[in-house]
Amino acid sequence: MDIIEKLRKLECGSVISNINLKDYTTYQIEGNAKGIIFPNSVEDLKKILLFLKENKVKYKIIGNGSNLIFDNYYDGILIKLDSFHRLEIDDNKIIVGAGYSLMKLALKASRMGLTGLEFATGIPGSIGGAVFMNAGAYKSDMGYIVKNVTVLTPTLEIKTMSNKEMNFHYRTSFLQKNPTYICLEAELILQKGNREAIMEVIKDRKKRRLESQPLEYPSAGSVFRNPPDNFAGKLVEEIGYKGKNIGGAEVSTKHANFIINKDKASGENIKKLILEIQKEVKDKLEIELLIEQEFVE
Repeated sequence: MDIIEKLRKLECGSVISNINLKDYTTYQIEGNAKGIIFPNSVEDLKKILLFLKENKVKYKIIGNGSNLIFDNYYDGILIKLDSFHRLEIDDNKIIVGAGYSLMKLALKASRMGLTGLEFATGIPGSIGGAVFMNAGAYKSDMGYIVKNVTVLTPTLEIKTMSNKEMNFHYRTSFLQKNPTYICLEAELILQKGNREAIMEVIKDRKKRRLESQPLEYPSAGSVFRNPPDNFAGKLVEEIGYKGKNIGGAEVSTKHANFIINKDKASGENIKKLILEIQKEVKDKLEIELLIEQEFVE
């Protein structure tokens, strides 16, 4: 009996075999994985993790795949927490599951006149992914609004971690440095604001995004973190890489800190372009660009 059949026998959620990774990443890169499972509950997730560890099967928890670059084949099981979509809003306190859409929550909260999540209305990630990455924009991020995070520890215990314990910094967190901890849900604290003013800010930012970002092509947003007092896109332009294309992966001519899947790019093409830019900026400008996106082996 193969691993997919064994996973199905666990009855811990829907299992799909031999998936096309294009359907699970925002880069929309063609490729395959052994399978994906959608646990129905925390108990299901625990059983799945125990089973995979006991059988020495490689696995990865994914959100909306908005920061992931896979090679042609992932020889393991992906775990997607779509069923973890609990949402409770009590005054200005929000408890939200890891599988809930960050963009959807940001729009919902903003329409209710709650301020603090406007930065996230253009970020196509899940809550779990946003906490993991400390997603942000417009000089704000998850670290400003997260009160605490409920996680599953490597020993499969449920633990609540405070904002301080989460160690949020620019595009990083405790979870990113300790990926065997899994975000299950988060408690956010927003502020009451003026609904019309909040929606006007969102409208203006959407207009600016459409004008300045290549949203018409598959991408994973910003490739590099902005160095202190500088902009990654500006540095990419300085080395002459705006519009640079490797096998269908292209540095956007609209925004040089975006790499787009212009024409059937592979994960290898995108990775090669990213690493080449990083090296050129280091060699020519003596600046170390840190990569925001994740290469999944």
